[in-house]
Amino acid sequence: MQEQAMKPIVQISLDLTNIEEALETAEMALRAGVDWLEAGTPLILAEGLHGVRALHEHFPGTPIVADLKTMDGGYLEAEMMAKAGASHVVVMSQAHEETIKCVVKAGADFGVGVMGDNLASEDMVAGAKRLEDLGCGFVIHHIGYDERRGIAARGERMPNPLDQLREVVDAVSVPVQAVGGLTLEQAIQCPDYGAPLVVLGAPLTVDADAFKTADGDLESSLRLICDAIHGLDS
Repeated sequence: MQEQAMKPIVQISLDLTNIEEALETAEMALRAGVDWLEAGTPLILAEGLHGVRALHEHFPGTPIVADLKTMDGGYLEAEMMAKAGASHVVVMSQAHEETIKCVVKAGADFGVGVMGDNLASEDMVAGAKRLEDLGCGFVIHHIGYDERRGIAARGERMPNPLDQLREVVDAVSVPVQAVGGLTLEQAIQCPDYGAPLVVLGAPLTVDADAFKTADGDLESSLRLICDAIHGLDS
């Protein structure tokens, strides 16, 4: 079990493909009460360090997670993102243990948090535990985009991060984040499972097919979600 309770944190995943839209969405999200910004993998692929640097320059007091999904070259990738303004970086549980150790070392050297992602682990609980054992300060329990869509297309039940979330939380002592196809209601439930880091992304706030900001009054919806999640700590 987690050793110390963490207040619920709301993170928005900016899975967008240009800086301008990412900045506009981030500004709106922060007005609505979001705590952390995530430079999503699509944004990092499209804009690289420039996207992370722009977020940091526009919102200097806000934690920024760089969703690198690092598999190799761990120290350099983490160092580059830290110097661009990232407060957290992401390494995969499937990476070699030396890569995970390198990211953890860079995190210590440059003052950034290391989040370990158990995506595609054969044993998701063991994958989460491995990440903690190698020094990651956070665990992301993650059911992937392609995995969810592929299984659903075959007419089978789509896996959900909540399926094993309690087991993952019980297996580690670091804060846990659940990612992958959650509904709004399920995202709000995450702190009740012991996972205080709540991520809002596709399809909740980003169109999952176009990777553009979702239509509708997103700011009002986000404010209601943030109020609900933050209220869990009151």
